[in-house]
Amino acid sequence: MTRATLAEVLAPARRDGYAVAGLVCQGWEDARAYVAAAEAEGAPVILQAGPGARAHVPVPVWGAMFRALAEGASVPVVAHLDHGHDIADCRAAIAAGFTSVMYDGSALPLAENIARTAQVAAMARAAGVSCEGEIGVVGYAEGAASRGTDPEEAARFARDTGVDAVAVSIGNIHLQRDAATRIDRALLAAIEAGVDRPLVLHGGSGLAPADRAWLARDTAVCKLNIGTELRQAFGGTLRAVLAGDTDLFDRIEILNRCHDPLVAAARQVIAGLR
Repeated sequence: MTRATLAEVLAPARRDGYAVAGLVCQGWEDARAYVAAAEAEGAPVILQAGPGARAHVPVPVWGAMFRALAEGASVPVVAHLDHGHDIADCRAAIAAGFTSVMYDGSALPLAENIARTAQVAAMARAAGVSCEGEIGVVGYAEGAASRGTDPEEAARFARDTGVDAVAVSIGNIHLQRDAATRIDRALLAAIEAGVDRPLVLHGGSGLAPADRAWLARDTAVCKLNIGTELRQAFGGTLRAVLAGDTDLFDRIEILNRCHDPLVAAARQVIAGLR
C-alpha cells in the first residue's frame, strides 16, 4: 500500500464497524513506530502533524517523512494535517504532499466556520485530498473550555461544507492524561441522526478502552485522535532507558531503544478500535 486519503480509510471503517487511529506525531521516531504498529495489526493508520509539531519541524519535512513511511508500508497510511488554523496552513500541507487536511474553524461564528471550511474542502477536493472540519469546541484539560456540538448546526455544517469527516464535541477533551472523559451518548445520537459523514473525536486519550471500542463498533465515529497517551508512553520509556544506562549519550541509540515499547503501546491503541 501507499499513501491514502482520509476518505479512503474512513469509508470501510464506517461500513464494517471499526475506527481508524489518528496518531499525533512529534518526530520521525514516533511516526515510524506508529506505522510499524499498524503493519503488525494489519490496520490503516492516520499520521497527524499538529500545530506543535509544525512549529518544531517544517511542513515540507513532515510531508516528506510521511510520504517515505507510507510508500514503504504494507497498510494504508494517511498523511494528515491536524488543526490547520488558517487556509494557508492547509494550502501548504497540500503542496507538501499531505493526503488529508483539517481546517479548524471551531472558534469562529457558525457562518464563518462554514464558509472557510467549505473553501478548504473545495481546495482539497481539487487536489485529490480529503478534508476534516470541526463544529462545536473541544476544550483542553486545564485549559480552554468545551462547547458541545449542536446537532442542527452539525447537520448544516456537513451539508454546506462538503467535508469528508466532521469532528464533534460530545464530552471529549484534548490533553486528558487519564481515562476520565464521559461521552454524552444522547448528544452523539442526535448528531448522528442529522450528519451523513464519518465523525471524528479529538482527545481520545481521555476515553476508557471500553468506550473507544463501543464508539468504533456501534456509532458513526470512525476516527479517534490519540496523542497524550502515546506521548506518555514514549516519555516513560525514555526516562527508563536513560536511568537504566547512565553511560548512554548517542541519541540514535537512545531513541532506538524506545522503539519497541512505543510500537507495543500503539498496537494496543489500534487493536482497541477494531
